[in-house]
Amino acid sequence: MEKIAAMLVLNTCPDMHSAEDLARFLIESSLAACVNILPAGRSLYRWQGELHEEAECVLLIKTTHDAWPCLREALRERHPYELPEILAVPVVAGLDGYLKWLGEMVNVE
Repeated sequence: MEKIAAMLVLNTCPDMHSAEDLARFLIESSLAACVNILPAGRSLYRWQGELHEEAECVLLIKTTHDAWPCLREALRERHPYELPEILAVPVVAGLDGYLKWLGEMVNVE
């Protein structure tokens, strides 16, 4: 069986509406196979010299290594934050059937 170079991309959004919009766009564009939206997260961070504490939604985006450049660009273009958190983590192992499905769902040309 061919191994899929899967990736998990982490992203935060200021609210459920923007998280759902991004998730739908990524799925409809075939840039992601699945996006989990975790509501009610709390983020503490330093931005422009000040400490901030905000409620955020966390997106867990499942994609492939081949789709990463297009997905990253789509998030940058559509994200409401000036500097969004976009972190890609390579998946080193997973259920073969799930990884096969993921590879079939993500399509970049």
